[in-house]
Amino acid sequence: MTVSFSPEVTVLALILEYAAAALGMGYGTTITPVLLMMGYSPGEVIPAVLLSQLIAGLLSSLAHHGLGNVNLRWGSHDMKVAAVLSSAGFLGTVVAVLIAISIPPLLVKLYVALLVLGLGLALIWNRQRDFAFSWTKVAGLGLLAAFNKGLSGGGYGPLVVGGQILAGVESRTAIGITALAESFACLVGVVTYFVAGGSRVGWNLAPSLLLGAILSVPLAALTVRWLPPRRLRTMNAGVTTLLGGYLLLRLLL
Repeated sequence: MTVSFSPEVTVLALILEYAAAALGMGYGTTITPVLLMMGYSPGEVIPAVLLSQLIAGLLSSLAHHGLGNVNLRWGSHDMKVAAVLSSAGFLGTVVAVLIAISIPPLLVKLYVALLVLGLGLALIWNRQRDFAFSWTKVAGLGLLAAFNKGLSGGGYGPLVVGGQILAGVESRTAIGITALAESFACLVGVVTYFVAGGSRVGWNLAPSLLLGAILSVPLAALTVRWLPPRRLRTMNAGVTTLLGGYLLLRLLL
């Protein structure tokens, strides 16, 4: 296995993971196409992105819990939501990885772009509404979001944060829950790529991505703590829509 270190990739990971972790979304969705444009292959990029988010997500969830953004004590309501998202996402991640290594990348990108854009528009349309909490919505959300994650390396955060808000979870709490749930989806994805990917998978980007992602964790958690919940919710809606639109435009132009 070839392993290398790139300062440019580390800085890129730090900036994008900070921006993503502060809103609970966008790291995999943005860094994956950027790395592909830099000349790396999908087999190099997606597994390494998943690994970096696995570690950064675990650390972020601890930071969010410590700052009071979310309550992840065993048996708490927030922990139960994270557990449902993680459990529902197991099957979705495995199936998605197996599909991702055998279908054209264009189909993957188009699917994720349209789904994220649709969710962003739904969040904007309903930004002033308060929703009743629903376990059914949370379980379905975990399955769909993890499928996206395993398929493309991105698309998890926008769906899980935005979907939780539409399912009745407060925005700050949704970000902290997503950090933990996404790390589990990434773990499943990393293991599946390692077992099923063979020679099509490389890990040379992992050290650079890991360092940048880890360095972003403390500042991102503090940012979530400082921002008012209503502003966070509006920003979630805007960023989700922009991410979906960005991905779609990249396919059309």
